[in-house]
Amino acid sequence: MNVSSERCNISDWLRLEATVKASVYLVTFSFATFITVIIIATVLQNSKLRRKVRYLLLCHHLLCISSYCGLGVLFQGMRALLANSPVLMCWLVFGAQLSVGEGILVTLALMAVNACLAICWPLKSLSFVDLFKYKILAGAWLIIILKNACLFLIEGTNPTQEAVLKSEPLCPVILNGVPARAVGMLFLFLPLSTILISYSLIYKEGKRAGHFNRSNVKARKTVLIHLVQLALHVIPTLIFIGLGKMCGEFFFALNLVLFGVFAFAQCFNPLIYGLWNRELQSKLCHWMCYQLWCGHTVTSRGPV
Repeated sequence: MNVSSERCNISDWLRLEATVKASVYLVTFSFATFITVIIIATVLQNSKLRRKVRYLLLCHHLLCISSYCGLGVLFQGMRALLANSPVLMCWLVFGAQLSVGEGILVTLALMAVNACLAICWPLKSLSFVDLFKYKILAGAWLIIILKNACLFLIEGTNPTQEAVLKSEPLCPVILNGVPARAVGMLFLFLPLSTILISYSLIYKEGKRAGHFNRSNVKARKTVLIHLVQLALHVIPTLIFIGLGKMCGEFFFALNLVLFGVFAFAQCFNPLIYGLWNRELQSKLCHWMCYQLWCGHTVTSRGPV
């Protein structure tokens, strides 16, 4: 069983790391959930936005971010508070967080593919996307869940039943072996390559349509911002998966720095992929003005 506290034997460092991560997760969760609730409420209030696949994927993406950060608060909080939770519960919480974390990148890949199809093949792709959107989403989630379940079964066969049900002060981290890291790398590169291919096709189509078109300039700027955001998401994850869980003050400090960059990227995902959209901005302004007007009307009337 890959228990970091047993391998490193410096529980004070692990508890400090968990405390810092839980605090950062809490801030990120609060901010991301606030933006997510506003965006989802705006989409649900508008029938035109509800019918568009890009906003369906956006809502899934934002829910993945909020869920990932919320589960991060729970898992790291259990470690920081030395909650003596059963190992099985720790594995379940960690597995759920890992699954929604992979869902963040998968939904980004689906959003990039949808944008590529809409720009490069606007007439042919519309009916195809509308027909298979829910099946593709369900299939993606099924693959993520089955993959993580299989990895948990493979790496969780060594401990006895008593060890799995035993309470641990510091929740152990599973999926730290070489096979799990190799599969993690593969499932990181697949959506990443899909995103890069989609963006390259979008760029070529914009270049073919004309360099000096105002909308194409904005599209290239948007793609560039998305790529920078994606780099902040992927590079820390690649380094963390590649190194695994290593001991020493340097690796603990490096882990916290990488985590800080990753959390920063997650915090700004709702802004870049949600509020950067002009159509959503306009609908959001109308929705907020309507909510303020309703609140002012109720307040001015006073109690009945």
